[in-house]
Amino acid sequence: MPDDTPIPAIHDLGGAARFHCTPVEHDEVPPDAFGKKVDALRQILAQKGLMTVDELRRGIESIPESEYFALGYYERWLRSITLLMVEKGQVDRELLP
Repeated sequence: MPDDTPIPAIHDLGGAARFHCTPVEHDEVPPDAFGKKVDALRQILAQKGLMTVDELRRGIESIPESEYFALGYYERWLRSITLLMVEKGQVDRELLP
């Protein structure tokens, strides 16, 4: 009988032993210029009906673990936004670096 237990995504760290008893980091620093630009892009795409917050989250949660921890907070957002726009045909994948 196959095991139907879902493989946890990178954001689902609750049971990962390496994260037990790790202090929570509180980032009270306002976003830098890059973060403000990424957030502005997210807001514009949402206003135009091209993206929802749920889609943004799904994209962030789909980033492979090795890449997820190498990216900063807003870099994850930008990666998700880029993939969503490719999925929706708004950006040609071949034009990406």
